[in-house]
Amino acid sequence: MAKKNYKNIELAPKYVPKKSEPYMCPEQLAYFYQILNTQREELMHERASVLNDVRMAEKNETAGVGDEQDQATAEQEITMNLRMSERNTNLLQKINAALDRIENGTYGYSVISGDEIGIQRMLARPLATMTIEEQEEYEQKKH
Repeated sequence: MAKKNYKNIELAPKYVPKKSEPYMCPEQLAYFYQILNTQREELMHERASVLNDVRMAEKNETAGVGDEQDQATAEQEITMNLRMSERNTNLLQKINAALDRIENGTYGYSVISGDEIGIQRMLARPLATMTIEEQEEYEQKKH
């Protein structure tokens, strides 16, 4: 499965994993590692910004700045920002789990069957943990 040298691989600027390569070879792992790390860094930055916005809005609200309509708008912003922060936290957990799977050599393989998820699916959804068939079955059982 995974070799540990994926972190040091320099990929060509337009590299995209291909079906013709061995599945989850070091280059593919490096590609997904870089994508997931970039997403993680962006989320961490966005998360700090959202939390700062919430603090500012709460400060304005407690200071009694503006009329009732302004305060209602501020409350709505706080609620929206908290939801966004929660969504980002959940996404961050999924990204961290995917990075862990890269590290332990299980990335790109189903958590249910151990089968290859497939390069096309991983390109479309780098956080995928099941094959399309397993995901569809899971969704049907949920409803």
